[in-house]
Amino acid sequence: MKNTVGIIGCGWLGFPLAKSLIHVGYNVHGSTTNKNKLDALEKEGIKPFIVILGEESVSGSLAEFLDQVDILIINIPPRLRGNYKENYVLKMNLLHNEMVKSNVKKILFVSSTSVYGASEGEVTEDTFPMPVTESGRQLVEAEKIFQNDKSIQTTILRFGGLIGPNRHPITMLSGKKGLSDGNVPVNLIHLDDCIHLIKTVLENNWWDQIFNGVYPDHPLKRDYYYQMADKNMLPRPQYLNPQSIKSGKIVLSRNFLAKNIPFYTRIK
Repeated sequence: MKNTVGIIGCGWLGFPLAKSLIHVGYNVHGSTTNKNKLDALEKEGIKPFIVILGEESVSGSLAEFLDQVDILIINIPPRLRGNYKENYVLKMNLLHNEMVKSNVKKILFVSSTSVYGASEGEVTEDTFPMPVTESGRQLVEAEKIFQNDKSIQTTILRFGGLIGPNRHPITMLSGKKGLSDGNVPVNLIHLDDCIHLIKTVLENNWWDQIFNGVYPDHPLKRDYYYQMADKNMLPRPQYLNPQSIKSGKIVLSRNFLAKNIPFYTRIK
């Protein structure tokens, strides 16, 4: 019998991840904030729990969710878009405080390449985070909460822009005018590769490490989004200064590639 994995956040990534882990023999506890999703989780063999993390308190069944969990996957991003602002770091501190009361000894924290900010050129796991967005800054602080706890083993997985079913930047970029970043590379990863990389970490017990999860191809945004617009029969976005040159950043998944871990799903 394999370990019991707890997934905080069974949404766009967490739900198919949970199903994939069950398929290869893991027991999975899954959390949601929506009671209407409990039946859907249970139907797939996931042991479902309501867990709502706030800045000052936790609602639901976090203690029960954590009971018997060997590996905790934290898969809830900061909610900082639009008019809604939150202190994500406070939420992660609350989660950590509850987690230390449990038997969880291994954490996989799903983070983002936004922690590298406006770095130029090639970026690897050794690049010092210099976030420029509030989301990136809070993610860096949240990573540290778990990394600094030496009683647990924490691996950080920093994903690039997520694409997959019902999720692709071209749907928001289509038809937009005056875009200025057409000559910078994309740093994307497909849902299927996200799941593949997480499972690879678990299967190989790669703890206390940092991994970037970004597809190895990095076409320029202009070229890539023109192609995606045409493929999906959408109006192309329009970029300014087509002759201008800007290096941008290329996020390398060096630590995965050094271990000869393939990426399966093309971003095109």
